[in-house]
Amino acid sequence: MGDLINLKQVRKRIARDEAAKQSEINRARFGRTKGERNRDALQARRANDALDQHRIDDGTPA
Repeated sequence: MGDLINLKQVRKRIARDEAAKQSEINRARFGRTKGERNRDALQARRANDALDQHRIDDGTPA
């Protein structure tokens, strides 16, 4: 005869495992330090400034 299992415990364990997988994905996607966010913002600002410096102005209002 097979072993008895508690289905409620199995469902909870499966739910915990799925939540752990999702949290790992979220940490990889959103888990950046403040320094990393600031560095990326600075790089984006510098790229925009460099692009604006190379813009040709034809004298017409925008």
